[in-house]
Amino acid sequence: MVPLPHSRPKQLSIGPLEREILEIVWELGIVTVKDIHDRILTDPDRELAYASVATILNRLTQKKWLTCNKQERTYLWQAVISATEAQTLQAYEHLNQFLAVGSPDIVAAFADNLDRSSLEQLEAIAQRLQAIRTAKEKQ
Repeated sequence: MVPLPHSRPKQLSIGPLEREILEIVWELGIVTVKDIHDRILTDPDRELAYASVATILNRLTQKKWLTCNKQERTYLWQAVISATEAQTLQAYEHLNQFLAVGSPDIVAAFADNLDRSSLEQLEAIAQRLQAIRTAKEKQ
């Protein structure tokens, strides 16, 4: 089970180019603007200005997805949270929005229309939650 990260971006919603650049950062670890720009331009059908990459990296830093450090004359960007932690946060937010409906009847009607594999996943989640609660009670 992946716990919710302690550090959270200010804004979870990001645009498609921000997402693409963030995924490159997750893949490479620590990056420069040139690293990102070169990676994107490996696609011969793609055009993207170097300055646009820098702008997106700065925007992701303002949104607290990335941190930026300067080493001598080079700026280096690194993700604040991992891809798995981001996925966990987004799932958490979606679940909270779904449950904010507030009506058990609506949630139950939705669950009643799920396919068999989805129902099995819900049952597995319920069992996992019960195991976590039991372990906490024993502590």
